Amino acid sequence: MVHAFSRPRSVPGPQVVAPDADRARPRRPVGAPDARTRTALVTGASSGIGAAVARGLGGEDGWRLVLTGRDPVRLRQVADDTSATAFAADLTLPGADRQLADFTLATAGPVDLLVAGAGVGWAGEFLDMPPHTIDEVLDVNVLATLRLVRLVLPGMVAAGSGRVVLIGSLAGSVAVRDEAVYSAAKAAIGAFADSLRYELRGTGVGVTHVVPGVVDTPFFERRGTPYRRSRPRPVPPERVADAVRSAVVRGRDEVYVPSWLRLPCRVRGAAPGLYRRLAARFG
Repeated sequence: MVHAFSRPRSVPGPQVVAPDADRARPRRPVGAPDARTRTALVTGASSGIGAAVARGLGGEDGWRLVLTGRDPVRLRQVADDTSATAFAADLTLPGADRQLADFTLATAGPVDLLVAGAGVGWAGEFLDMPPHTIDEVLDVNVLATLRLVRLVLPGMVAAGSGRVVLIGSLAGSVAVRDEAVYSAAKAAIGAFADSLRYELRGTGVGVTHVVPGVVDTPFFERRGTPYRRSRPRPVPPERVADAVRSAVVRGRDEVYVPSWLRLPCRVRGAAPGLYRRLAARFG
């Protein structure tokens, strides 16, 4: 069932996709410890990495899922697969982040895990990039994420536990030709993750920065340019989802997917001049 929240007529309202009542919460096996069911909020869950993360968490006991994304049809499908409640919304619209946070608290309780998987890209020379697309890339990848973290973080700090998982990109770590704004946006997410982690030291709340390389998702179709390079090869989104789950369990600060991507990042850090010459030649 889909409900629309009331909003100003000029702004489309978010939608809630509620699963059947008896599927809303994962069932705990008989005789299992009476541990509190944890709440996970996943953004960008309509497809790609966000959907894979939702399906991965949905297959585990102990998680109550709230999913959000901009495509209500695809989001409903993921919610049905994961016994989740879904809140279809464009988090770049004024007030949508607050409505999502309030809805999650009211229906599932305080957020224990936030996985910020929403993202959008654009490929091409910066001089050809439309100004409104610059705004969209920064709004979706950076501003909407930071605003949502700001809303759910106080509850985690008050509880003395929780984790924020920020999905970055290799483009933000080494910069990628013809993706200047996307690279800048993901670099901002990486810096935000490090800075926030320092601030939260001793609170019991962790911050994980996940750095995938090329992932086989609709991302490249939506950015307007398909992925044509022979290397690195795209990895399935489920591999990133597995890395997210492992990082949450182990409390890891930063994860690269695949792990060998640490190497170019280290080369860039240790010998930036050499790295830039190689990148300029080989792309």
